[in-house]
Amino acid sequence: MTATVNTAPAKRASAKRVLLASLTGSSIEWFDYFLYGTTAALVFNKLFFPTFDPVVGLMLAYLSFALTFFIRPLGGLIFAHIGDRIGRKKTLVITLSMMGGATVLIGLLPGYDYIGVWAPILLVLLRLIQGLGIGGEWGGALLLAYEYAAPNRRGLFGSVPQMGVTIGMLLATLAMTLMSLLPDEQFMSWGWRIPFLASAGLVFLGLWVRNGIDETPDFQKAKAEGQVAKMPLVETVRDHWREVLIAIGAKIVETAPFYLFSTFVVSYATSESLKYERFDVLNAVTVATLVTTFCIPLMGLLSDYIGRVKVFIAGAVAMALFAIPYFLLLDQRSTTALMIATVVALGLIWAPITAVLGTMFSEIFATRVRYTGITLGYQIGAALAGGTAPLIATWLMSRYDGSWVPVAVYIIVAALISIAAVSAVRVRKPE
Repeated sequence: MTATVNTAPAKRASAKRVLLASLTGSSIEWFDYFLYGTTAALVFNKLFFPTFDPVVGLMLAYLSFALTFFIRPLGGLIFAHIGDRIGRKKTLVITLSMMGGATVLIGLLPGYDYIGVWAPILLVLLRLIQGLGIGGEWGGALLLAYEYAAPNRRGLFGSVPQMGVTIGMLLATLAMTLMSLLPDEQFMSWGWRIPFLASAGLVFLGLWVRNGIDETPDFQKAKAEGQVAKMPLVETVRDHWREVLIAIGAKIVETAPFYLFSTFVVSYATSESLKYERFDVLNAVTVATLVTTFCIPLMGLLSDYIGRVKVFIAGAVAMALFAIPYFLLLDQRSTTALMIATVVALGLIWAPITAVLGTMFSEIFATRVRYTGITLGYQIGAALAGGTAPLIATWLMSRYDGSWVPVAVYIIVAALISIAAVSAVRVRKPE
């Protein structure tokens, strides 16, 4: 009894350090990642993909944005194998370094006018390196938090790394909003590069915070008991294929609407049809991201009381119901309506979906293949519905004469698919 009392404060302190390391590193990785998405709609279509047709240039920029989603599963498999074989911690230093290095190099990359076709080629190559890094980062950051948590607080702890997504998005959007205050000529020539170059300092901060953290208790226990999988991918596909399919389906409503509300809206709202100011759109996304950052841990904590599935389905149903009102609000061409639409969609409705996603995934896979299982579901789902979302939305509006109705239907279908998938969730018994 005495030993337990004496070690409890140390365990709590260790858990807090791990949460800080998980959140900090995750935030920096997603900051790097989202910088590209925000800049793609404003800069890359002009500097790296010049074309006489603005729609084609925009779609090429979004295509380069989408390609990384298809490399993310590969990065996930590589680093998930390391995570399930050697440990969660070791993957995170590698992934953070990869992401930061690629981001800084993007900030230094000359445009098409200087090096011709090598500009888009190198841009896409660096984006693919980012995809490899983020593919392995998410699972490690999540499991650091989840596997340190007490059983009755795993919803809260599992939601903390998810805050890294929104904090990274917030920092990226805020950085581009500030740079957008520059005159257009300065913004296009050097202003957009500043946040990319500043990433170097953030990466060093993240590596410093993560230095010295211990491996997770769940993995240490599995290793001590000889329960480390020799071939995590083979075992996952063979014994947990049903759970992987559930995770893929659940991910769809979390990722497709997110990239529509945060990335696609930048080009759509500033187009000739709506004519919102770029600053107003970025400001709305910034406010919405701030709101959801505070809502995510609250939704994670709520799931500890009423369950992950209930919280997730409530968010997915709300997403389907708000798809049409979202575009109707944008049609008002009012900055107030723009703010309301973005805050409700991205700030309030998306929060419960993403808050419980990682914890729900972790609870349906065994420890020995948990890193691989959650990564497969998350990254394949992201590849199918996330990176393609802005591209599909742009194509749909071009195909249907600028009508937003097909895009709203797309959001509704995504929600229905995820509701069906999550309805089949069966949580594993504690190991």
